[in-house]
Amino acid sequence: MRLVRFTIEGRTDVLTGLAENQEIHELAGDIFGPYEKTGQVFSADRVVLQPPCTPSKIVALGLNYRDHARELALDLPETPLLFLKASSTVIGPGQAIVYPRMSRRVDYEAELAVVIGRQAKNVSRPEAFDYILGYTCLNDVTARDLQKKDGQWTRAKNFDTFCPIGPAIETDLNPSNLAVEAYLNGEQKQFSFTNNLVFDVPALIEFITAVMTLEPGDVIATGTPAGVGPVQPGDRIEIRVEKIGSLKNFVVTE
Repeated sequence: MRLVRFTIEGRTDVLTGLAENQEIHELAGDIFGPYEKTGQVFSADRVVLQPPCTPSKIVALGLNYRDHARELALDLPETPLLFLKASSTVIGPGQAIVYPRMSRRVDYEAELAVVIGRQAKNVSRPEAFDYILGYTCLNDVTARDLQKKDGQWTRAKNFDTFCPIGPAIETDLNPSNLAVEAYLNGEQKQFSFTNNLVFDVPALIEFITAVMTLEPGDVIATGTPAGVGPVQPGDRIEIRVEKIGSLKNFVVTE
């Protein structure tokens, strides 16, 4: 199933739906619990997609692709390298990434994102998939110059609009060998597969939930492959993950 959140012209409320072919079927109820179709159906070209979930936190991974580590000439981490992105960084498909005035280098980072389906604490690897609602695309936008200057990543990773997510949550998916790509103004910049992850999805869930409780709707950004690079105002950036879809955003000046 492909779960989406969307708005329609003339209404301000955000609706939840099931994307099937070129139609969006409105859902009643909680996507983390019982829900059902209302019978209301919208053409996909009539809706504006919103972020497919509203995480209380985004737990992200640094240096979690072997090819990215080789690109940077760095050793692979012995344990997952975690950092957090605030919920205020989240935007949806088609929305603007704002290039902050205080940065001179802002980068895209294409990632597979895991959306948590129920409260998770101290989850073992064999249990991990029982706690996943589904998967989506994510762009871990980063002010690279500030990341290097600060030595820690909070400022660089947490400007408003620095976490585009979408377009949908795909619930029926094996995440072990998916293509992950980034396109800048139509030119491919990143291409790898999730089998290059240093720590796979079950390992990440086990490690993270030993540290903190994950709530329904929280997101794990699993890391980015080789090929990260800068964007400029006016650029269009597209993140693709196999069997999930395409997340497109554009960059504007602050």
